Amino acid sequence: MSRITRLHVRRLSARMPRPWVPASPDLHLIIVTVHDDEGNLGTGFSWTPTIGASAVTALLSDDITRFAVGREADAAILWPALWTHLHEAGGGGVTTIAMAGLDLALWDLQTRRSGLGLATALGRRHDRLPVYGSGVNLHYPLDELVAQVQRWIERGIDAVKVKVGLSDLADDVARVAAVRAALGPDRALMIDANQRWDVPTARTALERLSEFDLAWIEEPLRSDDTAGYRALAEAISVPIALGENLHTIHRFREVLDAGFAAVVQPNVVRVGGITPFLEICSLAAGRGIDVAPHLLPDLSAQLAISLDQLCWVEDVEDAGFEALGVLAAPSPVQIRGAEATVTEAPGLGLTFADTTPDHSEESS
Repeated sequence: MSRITRLHVRRLSARMPRPWVPASPDLHLIIVTVHDDEGNLGTGFSWTPTIGASAVTALLSDDITRFAVGREADAAILWPALWTHLHEAGGGGVTTIAMAGLDLALWDLQTRRSGLGLATALGRRHDRLPVYGSGVNLHYPLDELVAQVQRWIERGIDAVKVKVGLSDLADDVARVAAVRAALGPDRALMIDANQRWDVPTARTALERLSEFDLAWIEEPLRSDDTAGYRALAEAISVPIALGENLHTIHRFREVLDAGFAAVVQPNVVRVGGITPFLEICSLAAGRGIDVAPHLLPDLSAQLAISLDQLCWVEDVEDAGFEALGVLAAPSPVQIRGAEATVTEAPGLGLTFADTTPDHSEESS
């Protein structure tokens, strides 16, 4: 097995066509290139949609580089050792987000060395995946929200997700009612509260919103409120989805053991990369719980197409890497209408641009 000789770390930021948070219009990637002593290289990335890019960059450039150089270029071997090394700085969050950059780079290196694309290396189980339309749209006026839903319908999409959690429940009810009216009775509707509620607020809200035939309520409570989720699940009929803000397999195991999650949504970067992501999906499959990977379809779809269960791909409007202008070559994941397909490209198949029109920072 070859050994790591160098890590190159740089920041890449892009102005979002539809900012998720009006006050933070840029999305940030931290691009990591790993070199080994046989002349191979692989490129991965970490991701922070609003804050934390400087902290992730520093952790990668400093502690992670010093730990990784000289070690075997094998993601499965390196990941647990690196997690143990970084645990004093936090068991998850910035640590696992930073770890993802190296883990993805090592997977890219390993699969490129084998001459395969990631999906093929993992073993394709599906030819195509269903897509659901997802909007970070709580700040949209009602007419703009409905117009977004109409665009999804015109694409042939059969499932959509919209944000809830406004200060006045009547406004949430009006918006969800308008979306359901646009969708009709036969398309799936999910809502996402992004951790805005406590248990009493969630119970009250879902008593009203459940009349709109909801496929799930996503993150109604803070992600670490296990007792609250257990109590809420006993009080409501709407299935609960969560996982984008769970950072370790231990937290996913805790949630699955508690029995309140109908759907888990690991984010491949936030959990620390492909290595732990696959372990989490295996854990969920063993419990009979559905997986719906969170965001990052340019990578998530490559992983989902290798899972035994058929997963939805989350497609946030104008948020794919090509739409953001951060790729120098086409993405291996192609979303057309209501389906995603994965083309064969070496490694992760992602070639990042050197710069973006907005701003880019580099460090080694």
